[in-house]
Amino acid sequence: MADSDLVHVVDDDVDVRKSLGFLLATADFAVRLYESATAFLSTAPTSLDGCIVTDVRMPGIDGIEFLRQLRTSGHTIPVIVMTGHADVALAVQAMKEGASDFIEKPFDDEMLIEAIRSALANRNQANAAHPQSADIRGRLSTLSERERQVLDGLVSGLPNKTIAYDLGISPRTVEIHRANVMSKMGAGSLSHLVRMALIVESRP
Repeated sequence: MADSDLVHVVDDDVDVRKSLGFLLATADFAVRLYESATAFLSTAPTSLDGCIVTDVRMPGIDGIEFLRQLRTSGHTIPVIVMTGHADVALAVQAMKEGASDFIEKPFDDEMLIEAIRSALANRNQANAAHPQSADIRGRLSTLSERERQVLDGLVSGLPNKTIAYDLGISPRTVEIHRANVMSKMGAGSLSHLVRMALIVESRP
């Protein structure tokens, strides 16, 4: 097994660590398990390969601070953040801190495996000019003003109810706009949508 297929799992929940370790091993990844970000950082070699899967909420160094410390240390290893359903704002913050993806729990096993494969395949392009910027801008231009407002709310990490309140519309209407935005942008998930918006935002 090549180092490039190594997945570092960082989670304080022993059951989650074990189940993820088993799942990834059966998908032919080499796996290393850590009970905390501190444990990972204290044993991390200067040169890291593969990718990291981490929970966003952990005692001590949480997922966001973990990302910051990795980037401050010069590590560009892709990081996939696992987040609870109510933690969209945290997940968006993680994306802004450089996470390659976030996955909402409970997640489909295949979705996590696909996210890891994608992160590993694209890790060398992380700092390159993004080839999709022009395409994403083209899709953004098809959104109505209201759809753009809903998108801005989602990228800010706001839940549907808050977006609805801010815009003076019902949560159900926000859901309809959100579905339209996902469709027009060609986004398969909320993390994909946020990632596209951040790509354009970071490159004026």
